[in-house]
Amino acid sequence: MAKKGGGATKVRLESTAGTGFRYYTKKGAKATEKLKLKKYDPWFKDEATGKTGKHVIFEEKKMPPSKKN
Repeated sequence: MAKKGGGATKVRLESTAGTGFRYYTKKGAKATEKLKLKKYDPWFKDEATGKTGKHVIFEEKKMPPSKKN
């Protein structure tokens, strides 16, 4: 028989590059530390070369409140 509750929780990962780009993913119930993942940020723009997009660190941030009517 399956256990009640204890499932994965939704988390928001925000770019540390300051672009405002976000990923939404799930984190296991037993995970206690905040997630830090290296992922692709398509909004990042390199000032020197003018290229867009780069792999940067994304950190877990607080989820916004849900909009329930």
